[in-house]
Amino acid sequence: MSIIVDVQDDNIEKALKVLKKKMQIDGLQREIKNRRFYEKPSEKKRRKMQDAERRRRKVRRKRYEA
Repeated sequence: MSIIVDVQDDNIEKALKVLKKKMQIDGLQREIKNRRFYEKPSEKKRRKMQDAERRRRKVRRKRYEA
């Protein structure tokens, strides 16, 4: 997986902003943060279960709002 950002008119700041936005959308920043330290299998399982529960709550909340 590669992220490509074009620099136009030597505007590095804008290109960096676009790069950070693309990384955030792809979930790359979260992945880098999670891989920075070792995560025990039990902690990984607990985190995945919590993420799934968070997604379920979000779906329920959106379903009842509409």
